[in-house]
This record gives sequence, C-alpha cells and structure tokens, in this order.
Amino acid sequence: MSDIAILGSGRVAGALATALVRGGHRVTIGSRDLAATKARWQGPAVTLADTAQAIAAANMIFNATPGDSSVERLAALAGPLSGKILIDVANATSRDANGRPAGLLYPSDSLAERLQAALPATRVVKTLNTMLFSVMADPAVVKGGTAFISGEDDDSRKLVATLLLDMGWSPKSIVDLGSIASARGPEAMMLIVGDIVQVRGFAPFAISIAT
Repeated sequence: MSDIAILGSGRVAGALATALVRGGHRVTIGSRDLAATKARWQGPAVTLADTAQAIAAANMIFNATPGDSSVERLAALAGPLSGKILIDVANATSRDANGRPAGLLYPSDSLAERLQAALPATRVVKTLNTMLFSVMADPAVVKGGTAFISGEDDDSRKLVATLLLDMGWSPKSIVDLGSIASARGPEAMMLIVGDIVQVRGFAPFAISIAT
C-alpha cells in the first residue's frame, strides 16, 4: 500500500482514484479550490485536501491537471515536489473551435521533458496518456491496450510499472520506453484522439502495439 496524491479533480482524477483505491492504495486528491472540489467530487471515497497537503502526504503524485498549464502550475510547487515521483498523464495541445486537439504545444520535445526541466529535484515519469480516461481505471475494457512508460530514473519507472499492475494492467501491456525523451512519441499520438472521438464517440480506446 502506498500513499498517492492526484493533482486535479476532473474525470481523469476520478478514474485514477478509482483504480488506485481498488488496488489498495491510500489516495489524496489535491485541489486549489478545496470547497468547490468537495461540492462536485463524484469519485471513490478518498481524502480531499489542498494541493500542498496532498503533496506532503504522498511519495508519488499524479499530474492530472490540464496539460496546457501543467508546467506553470507545477513549477510553482518545485519545493514540495522535491524528492517525489511525479507521474504525468497529461497531454499539452492547442484546441480547435470544437475543443479537439489541434497541435502539440511542445512539438520539439514534450510536456514530460518540460516538467522534468522545471522540476530537477523531482523524478518525472510519463504514462497513461494514450487512452481514454476510463481505460486508465479499467484496462480490461479494451483488448490489447498499451501503457507506455518514460522517465530518466530507472527505479522510478519500475515503481510506476508496479503501480500500473495494481491498477489492473497486465505485465505484457506495459512497455518501458526508457528516458524521458521517449515521451515525445506517446505525446504526439494525442493528435489522433480528436479524430477517433469524432468517429467513434467516447467509446473506450487505447493505442497499442500489435505484435
């Protein structure tokens, strides 16, 4: 059992919290507006706290904040996040008139790399950004989905892989890509998501490797 914080309180946070609680972990949701989060939270029974309290209570923290503002938000938390593992599941894209992903905000690198540069004392690990949020909590709902993992620290990637197993991912569905720079590929895959949703609706899906 681990103490895990999730920064964010939307659908992604709810899905992650569901899987983590089911896996036996203690979960704290960190919010900048605690009163509003308490009023609208529809996820499992977890601890709701302000952002600083949530980070202090955990060794592993999920970034479920909007990707287009994640660097700015989390850079301001560099002190509290020092020595922690930050699991980044966000995508940083511009949006078209219909709200669909229209382009990468960081086309020459990745959100994960920007976060690692802004948080040098934090171990950033990228994963779970190549699927609909519902699949994060219930990978069995699709056949053959892949959870890619990227990060500079070998031990941190292994810990995150173990956490994914607790969340219901099978060993063969987890692919460790290596360094944080390898997050560029999985993040670029986000550009196809808007088209998939337009054609299929919000049916569960995950990008996977066919072998």
